[in-house]
Amino acid sequence: MNDQEELRQGCEPSQCGTLPACAGCHSNPANQHKEEKPKKAPQVRKVIGVISGKGGVGKSLVSAQLAVLLRRKGYEVGILDADITGPSVPKMFGVEQKAMGDGEQILPARTHNDIKLMSVNLLLEEEDTPVIWRGPVISGVVTQFWEDVAWGKLDAMVIDMPPGTGDVPLTVFQSIPVDGIVVVTTPQDLVGMIVRKAVHMANMMKIPVLGIVENMSYAVCPDCGKQFSIFGESHVEEEAARLGLPVLARLPIDPQTARLCDEGHIERVDGAALQGAVDAIEAKVGLNA
Repeated sequence: MNDQEELRQGCEPSQCGTLPACAGCHSNPANQHKEEKPKKAPQVRKVIGVISGKGGVGKSLVSAQLAVLLRRKGYEVGILDADITGPSVPKMFGVEQKAMGDGEQILPARTHNDIKLMSVNLLLEEEDTPVIWRGPVISGVVTQFWEDVAWGKLDAMVIDMPPGTGDVPLTVFQSIPVDGIVVVTTPQDLVGMIVRKAVHMANMMKIPVLGIVENMSYAVCPDCGKQFSIFGESHVEEEAARLGLPVLARLPIDPQTARLCDEGHIERVDGAALQGAVDAIEAKVGLNA
């Protein structure tokens, strides 16, 4: 069974004809004799990947906030949600409309502040429909989200990658010109080992690591303003020094941010704790040149 046949079997019926790969399956007579056209590279100036060695550390939150803050600075921004089996970016932006096509490309959704967005959830009839596809198919869809989506001209694209160092991160690193990655972590000691795995993978693939963002670093008491280390004392500075990387930001546990994300209003989040990271990323990848 080849990848096209496997993708056809793995797709929901409603997706057939929406994903470019599905549009090539035998159930779509209009495409049975279509010749493959050379694909133009997306007109994206800089690509920033956001990665973590494990799930549940807030990688998607950081990805979305980076995109929002870059957009506030006047850049044309897109988000490619490469976490195919666990997509959460559309919900944070309150995007519910389904992706459409123009016969040749998929048209990305747009957020309230005109950030372009593509996620597999925009291709499913129901957002809670599980994506039960094999690794090669998932990797193929990520490649298609890069090649077959009408992104237009973008200053920056943020790629929210799935956790770990498996098929999809490897596909992103090999098929998309990533200018740098941000590693997201949390204060627990265990995460240090996971961070090293992600950083070592990027180094092996010769992708620049821009720095580390520690999420859930602390909580601020609403009465006295004192900071409490809910998940234990942070070791991110030591770990970053060991790896020769800067700490780009330490993000607090913020119930208001969580509420706004749940309500689909991440573009209303202040994001001040991550602003320094955005400035550093601009300088490191030459976005502000």
